[in-house]
Amino acid sequence: MRYMINGQDMMLGTCYYPEHWDPSLWEEDLERMLEAGIRVIRIAEFAWSKVEPREGEYTYEFFDSFLEKVAKTDMKVIFCTPTATPPAWLTDKYPEVLNGTMDGVLFRHGARRHYNYNSPVYQRFAANITERFASHYAPHPSIIGWQIDNELNCEVSEFYSESDSVAFREFLKVKYGTVEKLNEAWGTVFWNQTYTSWGEVYVPRTTISNSTNPHRVLDYIRFISDSACRFAKMQADIIRKYIKEDDFVTTNGIFSNLDNHRMREESLDFMTYDSYPNFAYCLDAYDEKDPLKDRKWSRNLAEVRAISPVFGIMEQQSGANGWNTRMEAPTPRPGQMTLWTMQSIAHGADYVSYFRWRTCTVGTEIYWHGILDYSSRENRRIKEVRDIAEKLSKIQVIAGAKYEAKVGLIEDYDNIFDAQLDTWHQRIDQESRKNLFAAAQFTHTPLDFVYLREGMDMDELKQYDVLFYPHAVILTQERVGLLEEYVAAGGKLVLGCRAGYKDRNGRCVMDRLPGLASSLAGTDIPEYTFVAPDEGKICADWDGEQVEAAIFNDILAAAAGSAEVLASYTGGDYAGEPALIRNQFGAGEVYYFGGAFAMDTAETFLRKLGMAEPYRDVVKLPACCEIAVRAKGSHRYLFVLNYADKEVEIELKAAVRNLLTQEEENGNVAVEKYGVRIYQIA
Repeated sequence: MRYMINGQDMMLGTCYYPEHWDPSLWEEDLERMLEAGIRVIRIAEFAWSKVEPREGEYTYEFFDSFLEKVAKTDMKVIFCTPTATPPAWLTDKYPEVLNGTMDGVLFRHGARRHYNYNSPVYQRFAANITERFASHYAPHPSIIGWQIDNELNCEVSEFYSESDSVAFREFLKVKYGTVEKLNEAWGTVFWNQTYTSWGEVYVPRTTISNSTNPHRVLDYIRFISDSACRFAKMQADIIRKYIKEDDFVTTNGIFSNLDNHRMREESLDFMTYDSYPNFAYCLDAYDEKDPLKDRKWSRNLAEVRAISPVFGIMEQQSGANGWNTRMEAPTPRPGQMTLWTMQSIAHGADYVSYFRWRTCTVGTEIYWHGILDYSSRENRRIKEVRDIAEKLSKIQVIAGAKYEAKVGLIEDYDNIFDAQLDTWHQRIDQESRKNLFAAAQFTHTPLDFVYLREGMDMDELKQYDVLFYPHAVILTQERVGLLEEYVAAGGKLVLGCRAGYKDRNGRCVMDRLPGLASSLAGTDIPEYTFVAPDEGKICADWDGEQVEAAIFNDILAAAAGSAEVLASYTGGDYAGEPALIRNQFGAGEVYYFGGAFAMDTAETFLRKLGMAEPYRDVVKLPACCEIAVRAKGSHRYLFVLNYADKEVEIELKAAVRNLLTQEEENGNVAVEKYGVRIYQIA
């Protein structure tokens, strides 16, 4: 069994940087961590020069010395490859390893993630340092796992070096074979963009008004993902030659322009995530109108869970955060460290590692505080960590349990990537995804993200009673076939506007809309329009209840005998026209809604489809509380998370055991501000 995510243990860790501190502090730090309940540390992700201080010159003394200290304790180590920050000697001598802007300005040494994945020179140096790290350190008994790089595609997820253009051409040659087929796929006849040789093809470059060929950009994003996946796999393959049998390979974070499922399947044993709910309170990002605030990180955790049902947190908020150049956010309030830790665990994390142990006194992240402040004195946060460790000791039984949900929100990388480059797609996608998740939160409806992938088995879909596919703009025969199988077997599928109007190249189809989904939805779309800014809110009447059809309106018509109109538009130029159609398909139903999903609309769908508040017979709680359930065998464990800055009351409908106190509770129960309750309900 792998040591950290093994279905048996929950544990705490922290990120530690021995290179930042005098060696005289190491032993004391390790002892204090263990005393606080921390059992794992992550090290070395930015420490290339500690092993290769100059090209071809290697010394292992520094980390050997540190690991000698570790070996005298019960502490375990996650070792990292240091490729996120290539050293100055490398970038100075080989500037071709650097990434740059679309205009060709190179990202010079002084920050991080300034390299590009496709430079043959960088690939050679990255493979070499990975081999050096793994071959020397992997046998060490204190090391239990490896992290590849650090936050792949973080901060910058676009690459414009000459090496990227060369690699992009090779990617396209494999995909299309000939320039003629590329021209056809990209529609290069438009604006006279036709290519006559591969040498004319580049990664996107600066154009007038930043206008682009959308089909080219869609393939470019796929290329970036492919590059990052190949870079991760190169390192994983090297590491696996040297690691001990039970050691693991992971990487941290989920970022844009990256097929995280492919990376997980090719290279990782499980995913780890960096969870910073305090970003919700950053001065430069605070959104007073966002109803979720720090609770929004549950959406990110649900995304991680879609990649790894049980996962780890490599960096969990522990102090104030900010760089000297940006981000100003407050210290977690008393109780919020516990709340955010349990938020991660409620969504499937069996390992939580705090960023960081000591707050750094030098560099860009001097304001990104850790558990300890600059002085290392005893403080409130380390006391809270001790209390969290005590809580974890009481819920070890939950380790390995899976998050339980009967509602799924469908995603796929084609539509995720397309929504980044297409403003028509982006606006409806962002609105609906945000509101569907928030509506699930406020109706206490556990929800999973469900990714449609090639070769996916229908068994992955049939565990959900209802699936939302809010804007299936790009559809394929394979995906439609999978959805037809799901619905025919009794599932309920909800589609939103703009379904099926593009193929995989992002080209608009000439079929009657909703294209490939027409038979499944039993719907025709003779006309469509954005909601004009002078029209105000456009609603539809659904059994006497008004639901907003936000942003965009498909004007619908029933196109099958099994289809019936459930709601019609009540305003605008299309008042009286169908806005919602239900189609019976096999044993199941498809609902096609002609708009994007506003918050109230999303809540109405959950309620009318019988999915809202599935645990209402167990507990009644206010909207400020999140509910989550993890299931293991015949046992189920219910988390109640209070995000409010005040005490609230919940009502338990029957006696259940509080795992944190081992006492039975029933009836009205007070939950303190930022408080957490964990109950065994079966």
